[in-house]
Amino acid sequence: MGSSITDARKLKLGFVGAGTVGTALAIRLFQKGCPVVAVSSRNLTSAQKLARLVADCRVCQTAQEVADVAELIFITTPDDVISEIASEVKWHKGQNVIHCSGAHSIDILEPARRLGANVGSFHPLQTFASVREARDNLPGSTFVVEAEEPLLSRLKELASLLNGNWVELKPGDKVLYHVAAVFVSNYLVTLVKLALDLWQGFGVPPKEAARALLPLLRGTVNNIDNIGLPDCLTGPIARGDLGTISKHLNALEAKNSSLLTTYKDLGFQTIPIALAKGRIDESKAQELRTLFSHPEPFTSCHSEGLAEALSGAKGQHPKNLAQGKFRGGSKSFRDSSLRSE
Repeated sequence: MGSSITDARKLKLGFVGAGTVGTALAIRLFQKGCPVVAVSSRNLTSAQKLARLVADCRVCQTAQEVADVAELIFITTPDDVISEIASEVKWHKGQNVIHCSGAHSIDILEPARRLGANVGSFHPLQTFASVREARDNLPGSTFVVEAEEPLLSRLKELASLLNGNWVELKPGDKVLYHVAAVFVSNYLVTLVKLALDLWQGFGVPPKEAARALLPLLRGTVNNIDNIGLPDCLTGPIARGDLGTISKHLNALEAKNSSLLTTYKDLGFQTIPIALAKGRIDESKAQELRTLFSHPEPFTSCHSEGLAEALSGAKGQHPKNLAQGKFRGGSKSFRDSSLRSE
């Protein structure tokens, strides 16, 4: 491993695109001993800023200039520009061309491959809100890699060099992988925003509400990491508390009906986790499904006989709802399922 890491550090790196991802990667790889020799960007100021952060980095006017001096080129532009760069540059045979898109496979680099370049994908599974945050968050991240040998091994070495883990995906897996990342990162922000809006309903400003909710958010993430799914699930669905859930539905109907569908949809998706945890049985799960599927909230409810009390609703549930079981059993969703190996 030591000799291969040394070889990876000898590669002359170039960056086409000097946004948050490109700048963070360039800084970290330079700090690990990799020579970053060239950068270009449609925003010249961004390229100049990146070049000031790493020694002996040349600011180029075009992507072609970067390709002419670098051995491994990262295309860290917006996704819509990647294919354009791949088509316009006259790549050299044996050169290494990599994009950092989470959604695209390496087929977007086919023009470079036809000219004899080795093509690959190197996507950091991390959030990039700013250059500083991205730089600080990169170590320990997982990097999703796609390439053929010998470039594949080099990308794995670079991930290790950044103190990260790597996962190799097949081309057809990339889009769903990116969907999963959107759920965990982007939609988490959306959920927090919805919670902050609810707090404003009882007079607490967003900044104060965020300060109050962040410890809960951190505690939940810690439980996922330390306990794992499904045992980390808490709350009314985990314990089958239909009375509390009914109060939630009534409150949303009265105060913020636009969130009612979102609450119910998330509730449906939570029932299989609660079943796998073992605090509720299938009978209670069916009562929960019935409660969430009923068009009107309830002023009161009781756990026994709820499904029978709802005319015509017994036994109905969405077609895409898991029947209270995880494929492979609950053991597959314990702590190890969420940790990088």
